[in-house]
Amino acid sequence: MMARTTPAVELEVGGRPLRVSNPEKVYFAERGITKLDVVQYFLSVGNGILGALRDRPTTLERWPGGVFEGAKLSTRMDNRGDAFYQKRVPQNAPDYVQTARIAFPSGRTADEVCPTELAVVAWCANLGTLTFHPWPVRRGEVDRPDQLRIDLDPQPGTDFTHAVVVSAQLRELLHELGLEGHPKTSGGRGLHVYVPIEPRWSFVEARRAVIAFGRELARRMPEQVTMNWWKEERGERIFIDYNQMARDRTIASAYSIRANPRATVSAPLRWDEVPDVTPNDFDVTTMPARFAEVGDPHAALDQQAYSIEPLLEMAERDLTDHGQGDLPYPPEYPKMPGEPKRVQPSRDTDRHHPAE
Repeated sequence: MMARTTPAVELEVGGRPLRVSNPEKVYFAERGITKLDVVQYFLSVGNGILGALRDRPTTLERWPGGVFEGAKLSTRMDNRGDAFYQKRVPQNAPDYVQTARIAFPSGRTADEVCPTELAVVAWCANLGTLTFHPWPVRRGEVDRPDQLRIDLDPQPGTDFTHAVVVSAQLRELLHELGLEGHPKTSGGRGLHVYVPIEPRWSFVEARRAVIAFGRELARRMPEQVTMNWWKEERGERIFIDYNQMARDRTIASAYSIRANPRATVSAPLRWDEVPDVTPNDFDVTTMPARFAEVGDPHAALDQQAYSIEPLLEMAERDLTDHGQGDLPYPPEYPKMPGEPKRVQPSRDTDRHHPAE
């Protein structure tokens, strides 16, 4: 039996007409959340989501069939999923949808959606976009990151509470370096911290800065923090996912909806809130009231831009004092200068038997 469709709803967003097709389509069955609910959620946090996306090339994570049991996201290795990442601007985009041209590690380019107004966000939501993945750049400087994004990724045996413990030491280290970070829940088990920086450095340098920061944090908390790229070496620790600062690797934006049955969202936080919250506190049904009450805790994110020179100096000391150079890139990257072997340690025949 074919699914029943309902008449479209016409909204006005920032003076622009927006047609929401099939508005009663259920996107989150356990919560009874519909497509129209999703669009209206993004409108309710409009200044927040637009602040996170404005002028940034953005990959769209689209779930046109909603989130249902067994639904999966297409990947590079398997494109047969129910949802997919859209890196190029969708066809028949309205003329107010701006784009930015970005280059992938392969050298190929794409014109990505670059939100400049709330109507663009709502239009993307009508296409089934739940999660927005903005690059850490602005369209005027697409090769110069203006944010360091530090991803605290709980490994098996750890959870959000362990990331919270690490975040306290993380903030202390930032302060020692003259930096300030802005935390948010990932919407899942992790915690993200954004550090606004001057757009003077390349992706390679920004990634190197995050590696240096993560290594120092791991030295201070060796039982709780790891920088090991290979999962078999991480143990029950929080992984600092430094490759989230590699070109074309993005993090779900603040206020994005995550594709889980609860419809949790990535929630910007004040530092004093971090110890007292859980990811499930923030979802499509609760965030609008919170936003109306406290506004956007990340509103000040772009009011200060820091130098990463202290972190690059730390990276140089790591090399000279500890012999610690670069770390592996993701597998789809070309081999990068100075990068170590991309071989899983348990499969590296030279690891314990070096050549004579």
